[in-house]
Amino acid sequence: MEQDSRLHGESTEGDLEARDPETNPLRQTLLKRNTTLSSNHLAIVGTKVSHIESLDYEINENDLFKQDWRTRSRVQVLQYIFLKWTLACLVGLLTGIIATLINLAVENIAGYKLLAVFAYIEQDRYFMGLLYFTAANFFLTMVAAVLCVWFAPTAAGPGIPEIKAYLNGVDTPNMFGATTLIVKIVGSIGAVSAGLDLGKEGPLVHIGSCIASLLGQGGPDNYRIRWRWLRYFNNDRDRRDLITCGSSSGVCAAFRSPVGGVLFSLEEVATWWRSALLWRTFFSTAVVVVVLRAFIEICNSGQCGLFGRGGLIMFDVSSVPVTYHAMDIIPVVLIGVIGGLLGALYNHVLHKVLRLYNLINQKGKIPKLLLSLGVSLFTSVCLYGLPFLAPCTACDPSLEESACPTNGRSGNYKQFNCPKGYYNDLATLLLTTNDDAVRNIFSTNSAGEYNPVSLLIFFALYCVLGLITFGIAVPSGLFLPIILMGSAYGRLLGMAMGSHTSIDQGLYAVLGAASLMAGSMRMTVSLCVIFLELTNNLLLLPITMIVLLISKTVGDSFNLSIYEIILELKGLPFLDANPEPWMRNLTVAELADAKPPVVTLNGIERVSRVVEVLRNTTHNGFPVVDDGVLRPVGVGVEVTELHGVILRTHLLQVLKKKWFLTEKRRTEDWEVRVKFTSVDLAEREGKIEEVTVTRDEMEMYIDLHPLTNTTPYTVVESMSVAKAMVLFRSVGLRHMLIVPKYQAAGVPPVVGILTRQDLRAHNILSAFPHLARSKSREKP
Repeated sequence: MEQDSRLHGESTEGDLEARDPETNPLRQTLLKRNTTLSSNHLAIVGTKVSHIESLDYEINENDLFKQDWRTRSRVQVLQYIFLKWTLACLVGLLTGIIATLINLAVENIAGYKLLAVFAYIEQDRYFMGLLYFTAANFFLTMVAAVLCVWFAPTAAGPGIPEIKAYLNGVDTPNMFGATTLIVKIVGSIGAVSAGLDLGKEGPLVHIGSCIASLLGQGGPDNYRIRWRWLRYFNNDRDRRDLITCGSSSGVCAAFRSPVGGVLFSLEEVATWWRSALLWRTFFSTAVVVVVLRAFIEICNSGQCGLFGRGGLIMFDVSSVPVTYHAMDIIPVVLIGVIGGLLGALYNHVLHKVLRLYNLINQKGKIPKLLLSLGVSLFTSVCLYGLPFLAPCTACDPSLEESACPTNGRSGNYKQFNCPKGYYNDLATLLLTTNDDAVRNIFSTNSAGEYNPVSLLIFFALYCVLGLITFGIAVPSGLFLPIILMGSAYGRLLGMAMGSHTSIDQGLYAVLGAASLMAGSMRMTVSLCVIFLELTNNLLLLPITMIVLLISKTVGDSFNLSIYEIILELKGLPFLDANPEPWMRNLTVAELADAKPPVVTLNGIERVSRVVEVLRNTTHNGFPVVDDGVLRPVGVGVEVTELHGVILRTHLLQVLKKKWFLTEKRRTEDWEVRVKFTSVDLAEREGKIEEVTVTRDEMEMYIDLHPLTNTTPYTVVESMSVAKAMVLFRSVGLRHMLIVPKYQAAGVPPVVGILTRQDLRAHNILSAFPHLARSKSREKP
């Protein structure tokens, strides 16, 4: 069986070469996948199909790198540390400013739109109100969708799955560019102002990451600032740390939750973490909070138009007495179970909807745009029309006449179509911004404010809108739609409990929102802290923890988290922390046998050989070996030495700079420093087609020793795939060499080379079908 599976891997590898990458028979849902063990991978980044490569998080310890570190003075080391903190501060500062501007724009655009709609309603011109409301939302959606479809497809969606993949070691092309940043900002303003069932939390995480990436590389690719001090950050490792700071700052800006932002990055998006990074991310989020607080103080003085308490979610229940008894644990557990079940169901249905949307998006740009506009029209009609189904409720006599009813932009008692002295509770939740809707449904000490029928309509509507809105070609976040859905059934359960519970209905809404987020996103610690900072009440901590733990446990029993499902759908080669159990029964040597023979280069190689290898392969790393090397111990015994690994980009740099030798010899240390710098080797652009080499130059030689990483990570061929995968993911590798277990004359120093694609479960099962059958037999 093993031999058959190896032959299967070899035959499919040969078939691939004659096949177009776009038509590879993959069993992924949104993209077809290759049946070979290792291949060029395609994935969906935003809404764009892109070729995916891995990142070089490993330190490339070649001679130039070692020389650069040896020559760094103490002042330069301190400068490097100071710049890390400076960039972390700038990331937080700019993220806070942009988040405030987005909130100002959303609150003012949506506010003036709603004021105009209510002006028509006060005149009983309901149809004109519908036309105005629909047309305004249609235009705002069209602006966001046109920008995403034609200018920056990677700006569509939340961006969090792509960021998670990037921090895992997957290069996501055009994900953090200047165009993507601008479209994400403008598109988020348009989509949220249009009243679509989406939030700006996911886009803010993406915006913070874009800011971090642009700062780290000195600006956009075409207008990059090449200051000398920025060379320290011209590598994937430091850019990874900055993007982690950016993602934390984005969550903090969305919820004004600095600690929650740090924990979100630690729990959800980051693969690699250390204490120094923890301090810098916390510093970035602290700067964000200071910026937001400063702008709120300015806006409270009335200098921000319609921006008041809205925009930046902050539901303060610190003044609400939180008391609960032993019997209250029953509804709390029930909320957790419901949240887990509904979260798993939501993930399952959304999975199917995204498959359908992919079929539509494959038709071209116009269908993408029409899909977005169709969702906008449906949303507008529902938001405006459904409140007519809700009964009018008499205002509480204890309330001031100016507070109930109202037809302003915000408030808990919208008059809408009701007579004087009455309000429409469903219009209060639907004809407002999503931030104000959260604040309204979380309101405490308001037991009779909402009708159960209205809450049921609200819950059903947002379940439908949440499923059909996510996936259209606009920037969108999942946090707020899930919060709105969860708060609706949480408040309904609180109403059902009535006098049998001492917990306020508004707090039930908070617990419901937390349970659905845990059931869908499968986060616990970060969500707990976010909700504590959101509600400003530590007394909610025990029951919030119970709800989150139960919801996550129930949800995990059915399917993956929503972000893991999206990663799988998009085809992003994310390496999970836990290898499959059957991987322990497979060795890395067996993986190497299922691949074509490893391509190696000599330490001193002909130019023609290097050009041939680059033209005929797509590999990004090549082992460098030296034949006829004398052993340090043992006179007269010659062996083959594994010198290290050289990257494709470095070979291209050599060919472009024409660092050739007329004779076969090793170069001196100073020769390579004259031609190259560590900054040159950090550049990743370039293709072999762009290089021109003359016939005479083809006969020359290249000394690869100074540019070779002499300390690559190696594993012995008897190591299990499970153990190799854990090492690969933990260190953030791009290449892992397999060395033989036995050393002898004639035994090659390297058996094979493993990449990210080789360690992915579906690729391994494609090359070893008997493992798939044994896996299915193990399932009960």
